Amino acid sequence: MTYIFHPFVVFFWIVLSWLIGMLGRNKRFGFFGNFLVSFLFSPLVGLIVLLASDDRQGARHHR
Repeated sequence: MTYIFHPFVVFFWIVLSWLIGMLGRNKRFGFFGNFLVSFLFSPLVGLIVLLASDDRQGARHHR
């Protein structure tokens, strides 16, 4: 049977996108924005956006 998108690859893509969304929940775009970028483009692009984005104003931790 031929798949256009192999189910394992789709599952792995969604899991990585979810992970990037979780890591970005305190960033500028939040969970949904980071998840959406990484899901629509790729988890690699989502990771680049995550690393390049600033923290939210209220989410900065004091040391």
